[in-house]
Amino acid sequence: MYQCNEKIIKNKVGLLNLAEELNNVSRACKVMGFSRDTFYRYKSAVEDGGVSALFDQSRRHPNLKNRADEATEAAVLRHAIDFPANGQLRASNELRKAGVFISSSGVRCIWLRNNLESFKKRLTALEKKSAEENLILTESQVAALERKKDDDLACGEIETAHPGYLGSQDTFYVGNIKGVGRIYQQSFVDTYSKIAHCKLYTTKTPITSADLLNDRVLPFFEEHGFGLLRILTDRGTEYCGKVEHHDYELYLWLLMILSILKLKYVHHKLMAFVSVFIELF
Repeated sequence: MYQCNEKIIKNKVGLLNLAEELNNVSRACKVMGFSRDTFYRYKSAVEDGGVSALFDQSRRHPNLKNRADEATEAAVLRHAIDFPANGQLRASNELRKAGVFISSSGVRCIWLRNNLESFKKRLTALEKKSAEENLILTESQVAALERKKDDDLACGEIETAHPGYLGSQDTFYVGNIKGVGRIYQQSFVDTYSKIAHCKLYTTKTPITSADLLNDRVLPFFEEHGFGLLRILTDRGTEYCGKVEHHDYELYLWLLMILSILKLKYVHHKLMAFVSVFIELF
């Protein structure tokens, strides 16, 4: 009688135990829904390697004979750091000029093993190595880092320097309460400190958006000696409009708070602060 509590192989062990108890392989296979060939395969595996041999073994094993030698792999990794903007084909060509012969697919495999398969990951590795070893960056490395910075700005990614540097505000529909009507939640998150404020309203208007800032957010920042410099919203009607006819825009203008990045599709990383906060409630 075999003993096992693992759910993955419990049925396999049960088949062997049932056959032993009934002393009839055919009947046990019929009851458990296995073929006789499967039974004898399981039995052979247990006899050779014990119950643990019933776990499915992965058939994918790396063929080390096909792997590039250490010197070639080191050259590929060094090139990835020195020229992070180069793709696998260009990297292969440049390495061939230097006397290192490897195909573009070989470069790709080495990058995958070392988590360098994308431009962003290679830049991250460059930044990490530069910080650790205090490297003097080459022109190509500086150009790659500047390109990443420009791409981040184009996609709406902003680095925040201190509390109040950038706040993010959004509106969330909570539900409908009988006798009250629709309920909306105004949410604000400081993208540096991750401190959040929220308040419930029965309408979704510019005045309620401004009220959250006036009643909860700005008093909190003033209490701790900070000001609010910038605020990020979507293009909802409660946030966008002409200053002279829009309460929220007028409120920001009077307090000299910069309203930025009212994009049609705001980058997901920027609005993730508010989205995660909303999901918690």
